[in-house]
Amino acid sequence: MLWQKSRRSDNVVEDEGGGGGGGGFGGGRGLGLGGIILVVIVSLIFHKNPLEILQLIGGGVGDDGGTAQQQVAPAGNDAQTDFVRAVLGSTEDVWGDMFRASGKQYPAPRLVLFHGAVQSACGAASAAMGPFYCPGDRQVYLDLDFFQEMQQRFHAAGDFARAYVIAHEVGHHIQNLVGVMDQVERAAQGGQPMQGADGLSVRQELQADCFAGVWANHAQQKLNWLEQGDVEAALNAANQIGDDTLQRQARGYVVPDSFTHGSSAERVRWFRTGFSSGELKSCDTFAATQL
Repeated sequence: MLWQKSRRSDNVVEDEGGGGGGGGFGGGRGLGLGGIILVVIVSLIFHKNPLEILQLIGGGVGDDGGTAQQQVAPAGNDAQTDFVRAVLGSTEDVWGDMFRASGKQYPAPRLVLFHGAVQSACGAASAAMGPFYCPGDRQVYLDLDFFQEMQQRFHAAGDFARAYVIAHEVGHHIQNLVGVMDQVERAAQGGQPMQGADGLSVRQELQADCFAGVWANHAQQKLNWLEQGDVEAALNAANQIGDDTLQRQARGYVVPDSFTHGSSAERVRWFRTGFSSGELKSCDTFAATQL
């Protein structure tokens, strides 16, 4: 992937430790891997966002919804940071053009680099949870160590695989801007299930995969930056982080009723759908009878 061809975004910042260090959470109370697993289990039982529960555990968010983090410009000589700025810059250009074509302005998200743990408007979070988007502050959060985990744990290597991860989180930002997240929240309050193979959470995540594919289509038209094997690397990343694949690795069996992101085949299919069409209208996972 010839990512150096992209414009660098100015919306990448680095967290200076407002969320606590060493994998701990706000208030000086740390959570190990077992604690994180417990939080996930509780969130599934009570149909809550894990970040909401972590917020209750960690604290550190003010009454105004702001965070305690201090953000600074990242180091200018770091190759990984430069890569993130290039990919985010491409998402800004692609989505900016698409929003302008609809007569709207695109408010780009900020991407926060952190190490170990971070405090967001959605609560405290650990790097163990992976990259995430917080609609409360419209920011994407990424621990760069996740890229190494992708290669070692998920066997998903390659620059375009890493770009897919960033584009997926920006896809959630698009959902927030166009009202999808609000619609999902209202549907959940109305009794529609979030978890499960056909749940709202899965449909929301698969749409973000599709939006990532739409970005990839337009970015390639703009920059002609993909090389042989890049698309396959992104598809492999989507395959490796499907709910069924992760559950099979962790438990030895699959529990579709606890799906939150979709199966490997579904994640690949929806990224490919967006990449092939380049059109947002192809990404209506909520109307799809078969995911």
